[in-house]
Amino acid sequence: MIRKFGPAAAALSLGWASMAAAQSPYAAVNDSGDTAWVLIAAIMVLLMALPGLALSYCGRVRARNVLATALQGAAVVAAVSALWVALGYTLAFGPVVNGWIGGGSSWMLNNLGNVRVGLAIPESTFALFHLALAAFAAALMVGAWVERARLGWIVIFCTLWSVLIYAPVTHWIWGHGWMAARLGVLDFAGGLTIHATAGTSSLVVALLLGRRRGFPQTAFSAYAPALSLAGGLVLWVGWLGLAGGAALAANDDASATIINTHVSACLAALTFLLIERIAAGKISMAGFAKGALAGLVAITPAAGFVSPGGAMLIGVASAVLCRGAIGLVKHKLHIDDSLDIFSIHGVGGVFGSIALAIFLAPELGGTGYAPGMGMASQLTAQAVASALVVLVSAVGSAIIALSISLFLPMRVSEAQENEGLDAAFWDAARQD
Repeated sequence: MIRKFGPAAAALSLGWASMAAAQSPYAAVNDSGDTAWVLIAAIMVLLMALPGLALSYCGRVRARNVLATALQGAAVVAAVSALWVALGYTLAFGPVVNGWIGGGSSWMLNNLGNVRVGLAIPESTFALFHLALAAFAAALMVGAWVERARLGWIVIFCTLWSVLIYAPVTHWIWGHGWMAARLGVLDFAGGLTIHATAGTSSLVVALLLGRRRGFPQTAFSAYAPALSLAGGLVLWVGWLGLAGGAALAANDDASATIINTHVSACLAALTFLLIERIAAGKISMAGFAKGALAGLVAITPAAGFVSPGGAMLIGVASAVLCRGAIGLVKHKLHIDDSLDIFSIHGVGGVFGSIALAIFLAPELGGTGYAPGMGMASQLTAQAVASALVVLVSAVGSAIIALSISLFLPMRVSEAQENEGLDAAFWDAARQD
């Protein structure tokens, strides 16, 4: 029998809000087992952000853009990681001042405690885990703009995005900010903080960038579908570290979370294949990978709060919704969200955040609602938070993107796009 969180714990996403609000400055000692697990989980998330996304994205672009795509994602991870240490962590998890942004006492990771408040792990371990999440969230967006966005512009945008959008939203929900404290919003491992923000922002920038030349009339051939599937499987395994690490302890809560995450991905992947078989008469490796990713995204906000049965249902529903979103965005509206980042991450993240409120019910095997909350009030809180996060991400991203474009073009030239973004790399290689 998998032990579940009690109703009081269910009121606090991962207990992260409670740690920020705890009265004692530091816990007495750290637990080496908990610390080791969260360190491993952080490394697993970085494996997702670096080789996982690189394999997944490079396998789906055209051969002439493979090197550029890999470099874009890696450069974003490097830049965001550095800024997270310098500023992002304190904006997200610094002392609560007004519920909107964290205090600045922990810039450059100064003044970290030996043990994170309310936990049994060092605060440096906590900061590392969240560094990995921040880098992964920013690198996700690159997939929406492949084959046409300028490298310098991407790095600057994603770096500013991490401190102007991601860090404040993280503070609102995980840093005892106003959404968690006043609305009672729940987000176990990043449905809103990671996926709704990155998914929405990627769509806005894709609209500002415009379509790839030839889209949608031209069918773009993927460089290596098998490589993309391999990348998707790396993401799947790494995601177990993301979700299980979000428990911030090596205990049965982490185990339950990993089980829920895995079965949601399993059901979503199989459902996506079934839909493909019915609709198109054939299945694809890309469909399996997209389905698994949809299930992983959708269960992320609910992984620690629902039963395995609830996780399976969320996985099935996410495959249906995300596949429908892909058809609407790419094939009906002809928006060039190149690798379906909004359709999977944006739609899946918001869906999972709202579905959480339903499957949280004890009658459905969930952990139960916080005192004073019920299904209706939790649904309202999740829906309001989702709408606000999407709005802030959309407006904020548009402002950041257009501001940067005043001095650095967003898009490569027509000649560069036609030749392929890898041409510059080959020229440099020949010079070396």
